[in-house]
Amino acid sequence: MNTELRVLGEMIVNRKEEIARVVHDDRYSAANLTEAQKYELQKQEEDILEIRSDFIRVFGEALIDHSEKEKNIDKISQWGEETGEYIYKLGTSLDEALKDMRYYRKHIWKAIKEEAVSKNMAAVTIMDVVSVIDSLMDNAIYSFSLTFVKSHEKSLEHAKTALLELSVPVVPLLPGVGVLPLVGNVDTERARLLMEQTLEHAVNLKLTHLIFDISGVAIVDTMVADQLFKVISALSLVGVKTIMTGIRPEVAHTMVSLGLNLDGITVKANLHQAFKEIQAIKQG
Repeated sequence: MNTELRVLGEMIVNRKEEIARVVHDDRYSAANLTEAQKYELQKQEEDILEIRSDFIRVFGEALIDHSEKEKNIDKISQWGEETGEYIYKLGTSLDEALKDMRYYRKHIWKAIKEEAVSKNMAAVTIMDVVSVIDSLMDNAIYSFSLTFVKSHEKSLEHAKTALLELSVPVVPLLPGVGVLPLVGNVDTERARLLMEQTLEHAVNLKLTHLIFDISGVAIVDTMVADQLFKVISALSLVGVKTIMTGIRPEVAHTMVSLGLNLDGITVKANLHQAFKEIQAIKQG
């Protein structure tokens, strides 16, 4: 039995490129691809065929070394991690990528069946092959899917960070004077970036005055106010004086109800008043 498993494993390893090509051609023979998609597929074909060949080789090696279960699982998991990230970067959906698995099953088993029949192998050998192949295939799907999803989550996180960074725009008005128009909600993550980005922009732009316009902030609660005060305090330590503008009536009411203390913070009704204040200070 062990000898028969080895024979089947060696056959798969020796024919890995042939099986990979058959899988590839069968996979896309019925696919309704646009000319642009066909062109992109053709550009990536060599790399994809190599990935397919490596995948099929792992199954052959697993039959040869069928007693090394942990080693074989590690090999297939590594393939899933590397391939999951690669396929995600190609822009393929997870659902579309997983369709490949049924073609692998189909053609790997076809090759095994042909070899088993030609060598008149025992039924118990086929049962052992089923145990090895199906277990590895399940692990491959799990590892591939997990890595694909993690790559997607990482991409979303990067996009979110980039968007948050754009949501802290310090706009220079005059030499030494800038305005930070805040729009939308200020959550914990945005508050963290608010501190980092505002200080960085203030230093890079060599600001002496910064206008905080919060007319676009829907809610100012204790957390938001605390973060704004911390930013204002930090700016003062690097020599930047701050003026807060755009406190809407409903926000002012909320701030008073919460007992928020604005002592020591210069407040103006709008950007125009703040700008006039800064001009007067600079001219004085």
